[in-house]
Amino acid sequence: MDSLDPESPAAFASHAWVRRPPRIWKFWGTALWGLVVFGAMFAGQMAVVAWFVLRQEGPADIAAAVHVLGGGLTISLSVITGLPAVLGALWIAIRLSGTPFADYLALRWASWKNIAVGIGSLALLVLGWELLSRAVGRESTPEFMMDVLKSARADGALWLLVIAFCVAAPVSEEFFSRGFLYRGWSETFLGRWGAIVLSSAVWTALHLQYDWFFFGEVFSIGLLLGYLRSRYQSTWLTVIVHGLNNLAAVVQTLVLVASN
Repeated sequence: MDSLDPESPAAFASHAWVRRPPRIWKFWGTALWGLVVFGAMFAGQMAVVAWFVLRQEGPADIAAAVHVLGGGLTISLSVITGLPAVLGALWIAIRLSGTPFADYLALRWASWKNIAVGIGSLALLVLGWELLSRAVGRESTPEFMMDVLKSARADGALWLLVIAFCVAAPVSEEFFSRGFLYRGWSETFLGRWGAIVLSSAVWTALHLQYDWFFFGEVFSIGLLLGYLRSRYQSTWLTVIVHGLNNLAAVVQTLVLVASN
């Protein structure tokens, strides 16, 4: 009768096969699942582009897709639809690992002190890049941001752009980069610093719309976010800092557009 007692060791042993012990995907597992998550993000975003291409008049070809891709409304909706795709792919990968979703991605709330440290550090970093851009005679705001904001405002979708850039994008990218990729790679031969660098490089590669100068800025911000994730063990912290960075960029672009 002891085997029928849920508290008995025999009962646990007989049902041990039901649940696998929690684990973390290591280097190659994280890399391969990372490709799956990226593919899900791409599919979610391209679904919006395909919908707009099919709705417009004329042939549905590459030229039409390129034209649609430049629209502020299209970009906003594609970023937003990419979020559930990323969350779904991450949920599958983490579910198979047996580790709770929130624990795997370090979805812990940060203290106000840590948030203040993150915001202050980001402000100093962005200020340094701002001074450097002025010193070399470059525009402080990417042309891509100017074009997208003008297009979104013309379509009456500025509010949607703010949601996409300041909420959907930070959650998708931070859960993926600082949450999933960092967690897996930090527990391999890379260690915390190697994981910070590699996950930041992957995150930077997601921003192909920028040139080499802004690539450098994005990569440095990625390193800072990776450090904050590692130091304070909170991906929500990096989501907040990332979102505020994007909000500041949108506001700065709005001011520049209004002054021109």
